[in-house]
Amino acid sequence: MKRVWQLQEAKNKLSEVVDEAIQHGPQVITRRGVEVAIVLSYSEYRKMIASRKKLSHFFRKSPLVGVDLDLDRDTGSLREDIAL
Repeated sequence: MKRVWQLQEAKNKLSEVVDEAIQHGPQVITRRGVEVAIVLSYSEYRKMIASRKKLSHFFRKSPLVGVDLDLDRDTGSLREDIAL
């Protein structure tokens, strides 16, 4: 169960925050009501890192692989300024 901790409370109860992250998943830390950090177990971190793929792999698996795209730059005149 994700829990939200105020920064001061998280500082005072760091061991509890870490134990909660290990047992129940990521713990959110807020400062002045704004979510600013997250504490997660090392095993969750490793899973997250292991699931990352290289950008080149993403492009190789793209549905656009093999599509003939026109990548030539338009050398025509510049567009006129637009009045706002």
